[in-house]
Amino acid sequence: MGSTGTVLRELRGAQKSAKGVSLYSRYVNRPAGRFLAAGAYRVGLTPDQVTLVSALFTYSALAAVALVEPSWTLAIVVYAALVVGFAFDSADGQLARLTGRGGPAGEWLDHVVDCGKLVLVHTAVLISFYRFGELPSEGWLLLPLGFQLAAVVTFCAGLLREQLGKAAAAAQTAAEQPATVTASAAPVSRARAVALLPADYGVFCLVFLLLGAPGAFRAGYAVLAVVHTLFLAAFLAKWFRELRALRPG
Repeated sequence: MGSTGTVLRELRGAQKSAKGVSLYSRYVNRPAGRFLAAGAYRVGLTPDQVTLVSALFTYSALAAVALVEPSWTLAIVVYAALVVGFAFDSADGQLARLTGRGGPAGEWLDHVVDCGKLVLVHTAVLISFYRFGELPSEGWLLLPLGFQLAAVVTFCAGLLREQLGKAAAAAQTAAEQPATVTASAAPVSRARAVALLPADYGVFCLVFLLLGAPGAFRAGYAVLAVVHTLFLAAFLAKWFRELRALRPG
């Protein structure tokens, strides 16, 4: 591949399906990740190195949330770093597909970084509440713990749904049975992409722009916690039905 334009064209052809993806990830994060992947390719970075760059931006921002007193300056810096980290999180997979250098180790590293991010983001908010927040009551300290539970269970349950679905598909293929777990060719639903916006990590990052106003941040964070908990309940019911339908015989 030669020019950056050529690399970008190749990356556009190496995109994952838009099914089950919110508008933010489809029209903001993935395109941003595509440009970062092209830049990473041009300077010779590997997908694993891009994953570590993503972790550096994200984890540094979350450490700042925990250690620095909230202010509008902190809000802008944290939000910018989280957005860049999220874009690099998209870039590593795109670079792996472009170069053919992906594999189990790289996927494992990406998931480890993502899992750490989900734990750390709510831990950082909890520490910030405890150190700097003039909370109406100590009960607010339970909010990040509940949000963390919802986020981690959603992440782990989604991964298990994906892996168990693949295993069932492989078993059916080996047994030469009609495939029943392959993805539908139906067009991507715009309404679904809009409905998934509140559950998108990129949209969640917007709440950190309110760090300069602690009361507004608490309110926005609480609303998102409720929304993510409702999404968790819906996802668990959906994934359970799908996996139950994959029973042999």
